Amino acid sequence: MAGGGIASIGVNKERAENYNGKLTLYVIIACIVAAVGGSLFGYDIGISGGVTSMDEFLRRFFYSVYLKKQHVHEDNYCKYNNQVLAAFTSSLYMAGLVASLVASPITRNHGRRASIICGGISFFLGAVLNAAAINLGMLLFGRIMLGVGIGFGNQAVPLYLSEMAPAHLRGCLNMMFQLATTLGIFTANMINYGTSKLHPWGWRLSLGLAAAPAFVMTVGGMLLPETPNSLIEQGNKTKGRRVLERIRGTENVDAEFEDMVDASELARLVKHPFRNILKRRNRPQLIMAILMPTFQILTGINIILFYAPVLFQSMGFKRSASLYSSALTGAVLASSTLVSMATVDRWGRRILLITGGIQMIICQVIVAIILGLKFGSDKELSRGYSIIVVVFICLFVAAFGYSWGPLGWTVPSEIFPLETRSAGQSITVTVNLFFTFAIAQSFLSLLCVMRFGIFLFFSGWIAIMTIFIYLFLPETKGVPIEEMMRLWEKHWFWKKIVSEEQQAKNTNGLNHA
Repeated sequence: MAGGGIASIGVNKERAENYNGKLTLYVIIACIVAAVGGSLFGYDIGISGGVTSMDEFLRRFFYSVYLKKQHVHEDNYCKYNNQVLAAFTSSLYMAGLVASLVASPITRNHGRRASIICGGISFFLGAVLNAAAINLGMLLFGRIMLGVGIGFGNQAVPLYLSEMAPAHLRGCLNMMFQLATTLGIFTANMINYGTSKLHPWGWRLSLGLAAAPAFVMTVGGMLLPETPNSLIEQGNKTKGRRVLERIRGTENVDAEFEDMVDASELARLVKHPFRNILKRRNRPQLIMAILMPTFQILTGINIILFYAPVLFQSMGFKRSASLYSSALTGAVLASSTLVSMATVDRWGRRILLITGGIQMIICQVIVAIILGLKFGSDKELSRGYSIIVVVFICLFVAAFGYSWGPLGWTVPSEIFPLETRSAGQSITVTVNLFFTFAIAQSFLSLLCVMRFGIFLFFSGWIAIMTIFIYLFLPETKGVPIEEMMRLWEKHWFWKKIVSEEQQAKNTNGLNHA
């Protein structure tokens, strides 16, 4: 029998109105420490683009790219097109993809903290290897270790934040992951700006400083409490209730505790969550777990965050100006995430995703038009048009920062029932890292071939995803995480798939799940 039949009996009693508790200092501290895991992801995104534009780094590991860069008459769109250079950036994400699959059973069976600690240790080792790299093999192995750390961290941290947060503030607290990511990007951009002037070892400092947030994440993971959901799922109800009372600041947590117990009893009946997640009952969540991270990457944000210094240099910005411009985009991304945190639990997820999508489409199209008319293979942008391009790229980044950036992680982490939650998050992380890998590996080649059309390519995808959100994503604002299934049963489209009749049919198969 599939999980659906029992779910409707067990956890879908709509006890939300009886939930008690407040935002406690204990929750805030725990979420801040856990969210440091997002800074690992962000720091690497920001550091990679800056390091790959530093001459000393290119001369040591990618000499052919360095030589091509010196040719002033080289096609501006193609001067950085090199698959080995792209592999430096993308290898991390393929490693993270594999690691996220390994992290899923660890997160479910041993708790969210175990994966957070594993991720921190792996990332720390990767940072040390990269900083000390003497050849390309050592450099790429360090990247792989960083990827393992990101795979574990991205698997566990969003789940940890969603489960620790009270329902009415879950969106805001969950976005701490994205805020930490954006602050990591901004910090990396500022560090790159400073280390670019430290010859010839500045790139080593940029890569090695990744060990700092990794250390904080590892130590923090050892000190953090486990989530009450995970404790109850592991059979420790007494400790789970004690932690729940502490994080809610009240002993009156009966309703929320009963939901967690019901969910954990269902979860224990499901021995194979990846098999169960394929059941018809879980179809809406599975589709969201696949499409939300896919769409997040297909906004084109990573072409800005990975390759901002490279992209700006290709447009004719000088070396220091390109690093400064990428630092500016990092600051915009971090500040816009604060806007999302302040509004997501008041305005809801849908309105932010839709308005952000519309703003990103407009910005991508305007940048494409300017580059198509004023920028070519053998000419650079004028100062005036360069400023306009930077302004609209910043507006694009701002739109992503308050919409698809944080919500691309928040929505998938909050919609799964407990029995498939770790598996669902694993799918989300795997899909995200797969498309991150694909874009990172192919972007320099796509830029060379598609030129300004690359921005139109991504704007087309943003149009598709905005329509998808309007039609198919129900509003999750304020809905308790253990009662999320009710949304799909009431949605105009998904209710046809998760109907009560189908639940009854699936009831006969849960023992085989």
